[in-house]
This record gives sequence, structure tokens and C-alpha cells, in this order.
Amino acid sequence: MLDDRPPRPRRRAVLGGMLGALALTGCGSLGSRPRVREWNLFGGGDGARLLQIHQQYVAEHPDVDFEAHTLAWGPPFYTKLAMSAAGGRAPEVATLHLSRLKGFSPTTMLDPIPVDLLEEAGVRESDFLPATWNRCIVDGKLYAVPLDQHPFVLYYNTDVCKKAGLLGPDGKIKPVKGVTEFLDMLKAVKETTGKYAASVETTNPWRIWWTLYGQLEGKFFSDDGTRLVLDDAKALEALELMAKLATDGLTPKSSNYAALVAQFTNGDAGLSFNGEWEVTTYQTAKTPFSMAPFPVVYDVPSFAGDSHTFVLPHQANRNKDDTKATIEYIAWILKHSADWAAGGHIPAYQPVAKSQKYLDLKPQAEYRSVAPDVLYDPDGWFSGSGAQLENEAGAAFSGVFSGQATPKAALAQFKAATQKLLDTPSPV
Repeated sequence: MLDDRPPRPRRRAVLGGMLGALALTGCGSLGSRPRVREWNLFGGGDGARLLQIHQQYVAEHPDVDFEAHTLAWGPPFYTKLAMSAAGGRAPEVATLHLSRLKGFSPTTMLDPIPVDLLEEAGVRESDFLPATWNRCIVDGKLYAVPLDQHPFVLYYNTDVCKKAGLLGPDGKIKPVKGVTEFLDMLKAVKETTGKYAASVETTNPWRIWWTLYGQLEGKFFSDDGTRLVLDDAKALEALELMAKLATDGLTPKSSNYAALVAQFTNGDAGLSFNGEWEVTTYQTAKTPFSMAPFPVVYDVPSFAGDSHTFVLPHQANRNKDDTKATIEYIAWILKHSADWAAGGHIPAYQPVAKSQKYLDLKPQAEYRSVAPDVLYDPDGWFSGSGAQLENEAGAAFSGVFSGQATPKAALAQFKAATQKLLDTPSPV
């Protein structure tokens, strides 16, 4: 999910500002009951799904004055959230990508999550994967509660892959491991489609590069986050494979986000490398498809991804009753996150992730095994979903697909841009 270019309306368009008119329909008057104002960045299918979930929440909680506001995805959302928190006049709860938590200056811009209230609401640390929960902790305090994980995955056209001989007896794509098997799979699909094997966003290929580099176990920053320690050999190995995909005609040489979706929808590509959030798009288009983990091309399972989390933006005078109601709202959403998972996201709350309701979702539950191996963006004020690091990767690495830049030149450009960001003090 991821830069500051104009977003695709299907996924990230603003749904319409305030949804509070729906929410303020309970009994009582403003001030006589706890207030929960929620800010989120969900447009398109995610936004419509959240609206339905909120309708149910409001119906079940007439004693809460609830407002939901949807803001534009990416930098506009984070800028407004930071300004509201800096002034101490923030909403009670907001969405934050987990990859952006540490770069958001949580100890000054966010209020810690009251763990005791969370436990009273029936949500505990043991309900989450340790790696995900631990990323929510800064300086020993919990600053976020994870809602989901959204990894880089493999979409596959079942008709195309059946003709290519890639499906097993269960009708699922056969897993491949290693570069040779990966390329053989792509070649078989290309021969079947007569055009491309896979669609991928070449104009900003951060996610595929970060996945491949992660599978090579490459490091990015030093442990203290002050130095760039990229492994040039591993970074180049990933970039050279990306270049080969385009040179061999297995992927397009130039493809923006809208094109990558269209190429898979219309059958020009039998596979697609992308985040899992387009599942509703392809279901609506009646594309014959399923989903699977992205192949382990190199050494270890590692898949670029992120998590949506709930945070408490800083308030100068946080109200105790409002905070209690907010924590109960978070717990309620987590317990109903199987409905949210219909949009493709893997539930972070393990009682739901293991529930039959979620497991029955197809193809949404087909790639759930990657949850422990989601690779978040490196920590930095300029990193995370929609942040500048991904933009710099797009500017540098797009030329590897188009043939306008060698992998070595692209890596040099990316390292120089990253070092410049690293040398710039955080504006937050």
C-alpha cells in the first residue's frame, strides 16, 4: 500500500469526510455520555466495509457519542493527525500504519494505550503475534493496538494456471522455491497468456524489492537507526532479478498501479504481485482467481507488508470516561475483525485469525501463514507506508524495469537519497 502521488479512487479516495451523522443517533445528549471520535484513512472498498462495521457498532452502543471521519490517504492524513496531536486537540482514536509508529514521535504525539483498560475489555498481549505486538511498544509503553496485517502476496488466475499445469490436485497453485522454480513458473504463465506472466507496479517497485531483499536477509539501518548499512551485493541481486523479469518479458517494463490491476483483471497477466487489498476488486470483476503467499525466491520467508493499528493521538486533557469508551471501541472492532478481513487483511487479533469464520473466507485465508514473516519498512521518520523512502525507491528502481538504469546506478541513486534523508532532522 504507497506514495504521495494522486491515489487510485477505488482504494483510497475520501469517502465523504464525516460519518458522524450516522453515529450520533443514540439516546441522550452530547456531554451526558462518553464521546469517541475516530479518524481513519480508508477509502474505496475498505472505507465502505468500515462504514458497515461502524453502523453495527453504533446500533449496539447507543450510550456512546460516536463520530467517524475519513481523511485522504497518505501524507494529508498524517500531516493533519500530527497537527491535531501537536495542539493537544486530537480525536480520541485514529488509524496509524505500524511502519510509521516510531517515526511519528509517539512519546510526544501519542498517548500510551492503557493496558489495564484493554485487558478489562478482554484484549491481552497473548492475543497477538509477539513480533507484531512488540513493534507497538516504544520505551516500554504500548502506543498502538494492531488491527491487521497486509502483506505482499501472489494473485493467480486459476484458468490460466490450470492450462499452464501449475495447479495441484486441490486446485491451488503449486508452491515454488528458489529463483529457478520461480522463473520457470513465470515462463509457463507467459507461454499461456501470450503476453505477460505477472503484473507488478514498476513505477514504484518498493514492495517487490523489499520482499526480495528481505528474503536475502539484508539489513537496512544499523541497530540504533543512525547509519545506512545496506548490503550492496544482496540489494543488487534483488535488483538484477527484477531487471531480468522485465528484460525477459515476464513483466511489463512500465506499469503504474492502475495498469497492474487492469492487466490481471483482463487476463494479460496470469499472476499479479501486489498487496492483498485488491481481493474485492477481482471478485467484483468476476476474475477467476485465487491467492497464495508470494514465493520464497531466496533464503528465508519474508514478505513486505504493514499493519493498520489503533492509536490514541495526544490530547491535552484526555477524559477518563471517553478513554474507557475508546478502548472498548478498539476491543469491539478487534473482536469483529473477521468482517474487516473480508477485504483481504489478515486479522492481527488471534482469536479471530483462528476462528472458523475467518478460515472459511476464500481466498482471503489462503495466505494467512505469512503473518509471522511480514517485513515492515525500516524505522525512520521518512519511512513507512506513503512516506518519502518508498518514493525514493520508486524514483530509483523504476528505471531497472524500464531499462533506463542499471541495477548499480539505481542502487547508487537510492543510497544517496536515503543518506540525505537520514542526515535530515525529523520535522516532528
